[in-house]
Amino acid sequence: MSAAACISSFPPPPMAAAAAPAPETTIDVFVVAQPHAGDRRRRQKVQHRSVSCEGDVVAGGGRTVRRPRAVARTLECERRVVGEGFAVRRGIGRKELDSLDPFISLDEFEFSPPAGFHDHPHRGFENVTYMLEGGFSYHDFSGHKGTINTGDVQWMTAGRGVVHAEMPGGHGVQRGINLWINLSSKDKMVEPRYQELASHDIPAAERDGVSVKVIAGEALGARSPLQTRTPALCLDVAMRPGARLRAPVPPGWSACSYVIDGEAVFGDEAAAAGAHTCVVFGGGGDGVAARATERSAARFLLVAAPPHGEAVVKDGPFVMNTREEVEQARDDYRNRRNGFEMAAGWSSDHVATAAAAH
Repeated sequence: MSAAACISSFPPPPMAAAAAPAPETTIDVFVVAQPHAGDRRRRQKVQHRSVSCEGDVVAGGGRTVRRPRAVARTLECERRVVGEGFAVRRGIGRKELDSLDPFISLDEFEFSPPAGFHDHPHRGFENVTYMLEGGFSYHDFSGHKGTINTGDVQWMTAGRGVVHAEMPGGHGVQRGINLWINLSSKDKMVEPRYQELASHDIPAAERDGVSVKVIAGEALGARSPLQTRTPALCLDVAMRPGARLRAPVPPGWSACSYVIDGEAVFGDEAAAAGAHTCVVFGGGGDGVAARATERSAARFLLVAAPPHGEAVVKDGPFVMNTREEVEQARDDYRNRRNGFEMAAGWSSDHVATAAAAH
């Protein structure tokens, strides 16, 4: 896949005619733990502005990003075929990085017919799917169904139980990012919820060679309407060659970037991280610094969230705090109870379509 094709759904702004150095852009970030029925509203508001350097853009008052976080580790994500029609590049959830609390897994996936995920359950986490190319179709046991296409996002809170199917949304290769975010113990058994944003509805902002699509949280004055159970920042960042960015990240939050295309330099690293690289940031510092190299544009996903600091037991489609809770989830699914009642006698449209084809 060429760099141009990968970035085409969210292109960086055109290059200026002059060869002057790109100014550094600092973004204001507001991260909101959204209210839910029965919850007490929690809100964290973090404002930052750029360090005092010539050419900086001051985006707002408040704390300054003076100490960008260091890169703790860099992981190249090799393409691995996992069955006919399905391949994955895994950043989080692999042997070298089992998890990054509260992130359970981060994958770039590609799949095409006959691959697909037929009717299966989930409990205990939030499942985020962000399509880069093509689309995928879904149908769950509550009747929720549809297709998300290039640039669309689905934020699913599995909570106490969801059973659904996910299939390629068309012919050819469908490609996207899938992120699992653990739920805290108090939220494991909340009612499930789907939230979806079409590409044109995802808030976006642009400044000095840096374009940001705000999937969760807020940046450059653009705020996502998604209500996340765990406070989260999720940004799709595109940078023209030479552009620079400083993004505040609240102290104590886990943070990482996944380079979708091009190459970018993070922190004070000398080497650039190329496409399909997961960059994990250390806990020190008050933000993340990134710059695109002079020879290439860059596009990356920046995600951050506060760790729960709880025990995690993950087994297949279930992410719980103890082995006993995982076994309880399996038993509940088998017996269609405690959140899985609607699975009794249900099968997705995709199962019916596959049966008709045979």
